[in-house]
Amino acid sequence: MKKIGKLILKIVAVLVGIVGLTLLFVNFRGVPSYEVNIPENIKNVHVEVTPERVARGEKIATIMCNACHANENNRLVGKHIADLPPEFGKAYSLNITQDAEDGIGSWTDGELMYFLKTGIKRNGNYAPIMPKFPRMADEDLKSVIAYLHSDRFPVQATKGVGHEQEPSFLLKVLTNTVMKPLAPITEPILVPDSTDMVTFGKYIANDLIACYGCHSGDFAKEDPLHPEQSFGFYGGGIKMPDLEGNIIPSANLTFDEETGIAKKYNEEQFVQAVKLCKKPDGSLLRYPMLPHLTLTDYEVKAIYAYLKTVPKIKNDVSKL
Repeated sequence: MKKIGKLILKIVAVLVGIVGLTLLFVNFRGVPSYEVNIPENIKNVHVEVTPERVARGEKIATIMCNACHANENNRLVGKHIADLPPEFGKAYSLNITQDAEDGIGSWTDGELMYFLKTGIKRNGNYAPIMPKFPRMADEDLKSVIAYLHSDRFPVQATKGVGHEQEPSFLLKVLTNTVMKPLAPITEPILVPDSTDMVTFGKYIANDLIACYGCHSGDFAKEDPLHPEQSFGFYGGGIKMPDLEGNIIPSANLTFDEETGIAKKYNEEQFVQAVKLCKKPDGSLLRYPMLPHLTLTDYEVKAIYAYLKTVPKIKNDVSKL
């Protein structure tokens, strides 16, 4: 029996040593980099800059890019992401102006599209915090790229090298285990028929602006390739700091009668909340929720129609 006990202790000691060395390796390795392997149909993309695309891209970027990349002068030179949950460390957004050295002025259209789809930069560095858009329609992605190439003020070449990232140990562990770059969808992705309100709303909510990204149950358990499989899909509850460090849980956007938005917002009130951050009582929704001014009333109503079809989740976020 003593021999068996000693053997068990030796096995446990070896296992503890292996785990310790693994964690030490992960800590020094940090967020891993990846081989850049851009599929030919993405690598060869060349975006024609048209007024229509620039306008569409500006609309999308105003919602998805400006809050994280714009400085106090509204130039997209990158900055500290102040509302990142502290357990992930500190993150800094990329300079996405047209500067050839500090920004993305020398990136090809294919490299930009690959980055937006996968989260892998052209040098192989992985951006785990940045939202990915693997299911955004090809034309909308091209519109974003056209906007980045345009004569609009925010994207004009501006110097400014981004700060080194400061990932927490938790984020290092996650990016070495479960948080991985996305495989790019190479099949054509089209914008759905806008007359099919539910399908159109699903596209806007899930694939264009990724509302579920904040309004599900756990950042680390989201599935951008299959959003509906994300943990707590639209049930809210992710604890997000505001700019003062106060913790604000994201809202439950399912139509659960007790804890969701079924009784809180009718269609018109929902439009006011999404576009203007205005509650039915006239008060304002708290940051990190921001106004989505560039969405049309119809687009927001389409999101509302889609959310009605999402499985209800009973989650009283006011108690979190």
